[in-house]
Amino acid sequence: MDKPRSRYLSVLGREFHITEWGEDAAPVLVMWHGLARTGRDFDTLAEHFSGRYRVICPDTLGRGLSGWSRAPTRDYTLAAYMKHAEAILDELGIGSMDWIGTSMGGALGMLLAAGPLRHRMKRLVMNDIGPSLNPFAVERIRAYVTQIPHFPTMAAFEDFLRLVYKPYGFQTDAEWRRMAETSARRRGDGRITVHYDPAVMRVFAASAGDYEIWTEYEGVRCPTLVLRGAESDLLLPEVAEEMTRRGPRARLVTIPGCGHAPCLNVPDQIAVIEDFLAE
Repeated sequence: MDKPRSRYLSVLGREFHITEWGEDAAPVLVMWHGLARTGRDFDTLAEHFSGRYRVICPDTLGRGLSGWSRAPTRDYTLAAYMKHAEAILDELGIGSMDWIGTSMGGALGMLLAAGPLRHRMKRLVMNDIGPSLNPFAVERIRAYVTQIPHFPTMAAFEDFLRLVYKPYGFQTDAEWRRMAETSARRRGDGRITVHYDPAVMRVFAASAGDYEIWTEYEGVRCPTLVLRGAESDLLLPEVAEEMTRRGPRARLVTIPGCGHAPCLNVPDQIAVIEDFLAE
C-alpha cells in the first residue's frame, strides 16, 4: 500500500489541495467528498485502492486546505465546482478516470459525466445522492451546516462530529480522530471550529435547487453505481429506484446500518465498489 501525498495546485487563480495515492502511471480514480467535508474522508478507501490506482482526493474550494473564495456566490456552486474539477484534472494531466463521489461529490460527478467529462469518465459511483433531493433532508442539512460551532477542546469537537456524522455508520476510534484532526481549524481566540468557509453553507442554503438535475442524469452514459444508506433521508428509496430505470440505468445497492452517507470504509462497502470497478 502506498502512503498519501499532499499536493497544492494553482488553477483558475485559486489554490487547491489534493491528497494523492498510488503510482502516477496507474489508472486514475477520483474520490470527491460531500458538502461540508474534505478529501481526507476517503483515506481508508483510497489506501485500499492505492495499489492499483492513482487515487486523487481533492478538497473542494472553501474546504480543508484549499483556498477560500473572495466571490463566494460565484465560486461555491455546482457550476463552479465543475470548472474547478476539470481544471484540476487537466493540470494533473489526467485523461480518463473512474469517479467516486459522496453526496455533493456524487452530484458533481454526475454533472461532469453528462457534460464536459462525458468522454473521459469511465465509471461513476454516486454515494447516497441522486438527481432529486428530499426537501426535508435539505432543511435538516441547512440547519446544521449554517451554524458554525466552536469548542474549547479537540475532545469536545470530536464528540460533536461523532454525533453529527453518526449516520455515516461504523468508524474506528482512529478514524473518528482522523476526521476530527482533518476537520478542525483554530479561531483567533484559540477555540476550535470547522474547517470550511462559512460562506460555502450560506450559498448552499440559497441554491439547493441546483441539485434538481434529472435532465443531466439522463445524459449520463457511463456505467453507474448508486449506493444508498438504508436509513438515508436525503436519497429517497423511490428516487433511487427511478435511477435504475432512467439515464444510465444505474445499479443500486442499499447499505445497511447507514444513513446519509455511508462512510465507504468497511469491507462489505469496499467490496461492492471493487466489484463494480472491476467490470
